[in-house]
Amino acid sequence: MDTDPARWLQDKINENFLQLHRFDEVVYSGRTKYQAVQIVRSRNFGLCLVLDGKIQSSERDEFIYHEALVQPAMIAHPRPESVFIAGGGEGASLREALFHRSVRRAVLVEIDDEVTALSRQHLPGLSRGAFEDGRVELHHVDARGFLEESGDKYDIIIIDLPDPIEKGPAYRLFTREFYRLVKDRLTEKGIIAVQSGSASPTELFNLTAVHNTLKQVFPVVIPYAVYVPCFGGPWGFCLASDNPGTFLLTRHEVDERITGRSIHHLKLYDGLSHQGMFSLPRYIREALASQQRIITDEKPLYLYTS
Repeated sequence: MDTDPARWLQDKINENFLQLHRFDEVVYSGRTKYQAVQIVRSRNFGLCLVLDGKIQSSERDEFIYHEALVQPAMIAHPRPESVFIAGGGEGASLREALFHRSVRRAVLVEIDDEVTALSRQHLPGLSRGAFEDGRVELHHVDARGFLEESGDKYDIIIIDLPDPIEKGPAYRLFTREFYRLVKDRLTEKGIIAVQSGSASPTELFNLTAVHNTLKQVFPVVIPYAVYVPCFGGPWGFCLASDNPGTFLLTRHEVDERITGRSIHHLKLYDGLSHQGMFSLPRYIREALASQQRIITDEKPLYLYTS
């Protein structure tokens, strides 16, 4: 076994859990105005985008995370025409949304223009041409500020942000005040999808807090989870809407909508997978019912310091 520490990427899951990834090459390493960025070629997961020491996407399993984040919301909406994505500078969530031919406008707001440029240069397989699509608007500003200044409304709003780190670029986009703003920017049948952090038994703080905070704003909040290998465990997400019947889709209805929209690329998501993602294990259901943390501007959530 190669024990040279220079050949292993240390991905800190928490204070007591360090995940090691053997890599063959550092394609890029540097620091932007907002965060540390690495692109490495992992022996197990291929090319990986790493922000502040944590893997955000790997080319061999990114489809799990991005299909799980984007497709349930897109499929739940009867005809999504406008999409707003906060974060997701590598373009993979944008890619997933654009597979829906009904989409006429997709706005991606990523604060870190260097992450987008580096991803387009070194990780083109993640976006697969999405940035060149004529339906796309790309803005390198703060997503919260963008929504505050613009009165535009969207059918789907996707929150594809890194975990909230103290002094990091994302922590103000997990709060009750931000979700109130998002609600005001949704159309009548609009849906928000939020990446909500680890769903492992020892790491439920972020998922439960996001879930509770969304419930302060939306009458319908649905949590779900999938296993993402490069993240080291199950990962949580939340959907939210003002409409109680939005997410009541059967396995067959999900498959019919996928087929009807001529979406053929999916490797994770279909009707059967939909059932599994939304059938949460007991330990998550109990944590969601018992933990009461609400995230606010005054009391933001930090998972760890940068």
